[in-house]
Amino acid sequence: MKSRHKNDQIKPRGKRGKIIMLIFKIIILVMVVSMLVGAILQATLFTSQKNTILPVGQLIAVEDGLMHVSSMGEGKETIVLLPGMGIGLPSVDFAPLMRKLSEKYTVVVVEYFGVGFSSTTSIPRTSAQYVEEIRSALSNAGFNGPYVLMPHSISSVFSEYYASLYPDEIKAIISLDGTSTAMYEKMPNFVKSMLPIAKLQQAVGMTSLLARLITNTKDLLSYGYTEQEIKDMIVFSGFAINNTLLEQISESAEFVGQTLKLPFPASVPYFKVISKQTYEKPNKQLRMTPQEYQFKHLERIGVHARFEILEGSHFIYFNNVDRIVAITDEVLANTSN
Repeated sequence: MKSRHKNDQIKPRGKRGKIIMLIFKIIILVMVVSMLVGAILQATLFTSQKNTILPVGQLIAVEDGLMHVSSMGEGKETIVLLPGMGIGLPSVDFAPLMRKLSEKYTVVVVEYFGVGFSSTTSIPRTSAQYVEEIRSALSNAGFNGPYVLMPHSISSVFSEYYASLYPDEIKAIISLDGTSTAMYEKMPNFVKSMLPIAKLQQAVGMTSLLARLITNTKDLLSYGYTEQEIKDMIVFSGFAINNTLLEQISESAEFVGQTLKLPFPASVPYFKVISKQTYEKPNKQLRMTPQEYQFKHLERIGVHARFEILEGSHFIYFNNVDRIVAITDEVLANTSN
């Protein structure tokens, strides 16, 4: 009786184990099929959609590749919009702000290597290299300084470096929720080692599918984007990952360290637009409050630095076009050189 009782218990357990294994195999199969379908879509449909989108500006020979430079307006002052990290198509991402600024100014967007319509590059990424590429792209495209730099996020770091090296070429900097250069911490190696995973996600179509799922078309239309611009941004979001961009991300902490070594020139007016979300939301990666993070940055720039906190996310130019234009007018009205 004992022996029979034990066998009776073993059979159900063995059956449950087989069911669990079958479920596991089904899950793996579904994942493999999904990745295969995604990879096929990425290589065919999504790629063909991307190839139909043409550059809106000039492809300028710089170093070992081509950089895309687009412009609007014919004003006396030249405003240079510089993108944040990981933006798929900056020339379109900045479109509503460009249109409004171009009513009074010449507005230029520079797409870095590995971004938008620009090619990739084999040249190592440093703050100094970005500055030289910005200068070459603008000059070769026919735009002359002094420029008003309007950088978003990480581009504020490059803009500060630019002003430190060539203050006579910069009329002012209007930073759009820019990265602080007041603190430097080395990026952990384990974080760098995880970055290539993004290439796999892109190859199997995850980034393209995700862009289509999370994009709020209604909001973007209300911000002044056209339906075609939204479609183009979605398509390029699925192809933003490449070796040049991954190196930019990997070296982002070093960009801050390189720039921190240079004093910011008091002769260059500086205005920082800060998003309320960035200013108020705690960041676990920082060893200080978000408020300290901002004020230490402004302190590094100098007593002449000004700022304003606006409602919105890190992409502060989405919903604050009119105010950013007004700030630009105010800054330039008070700039003598």
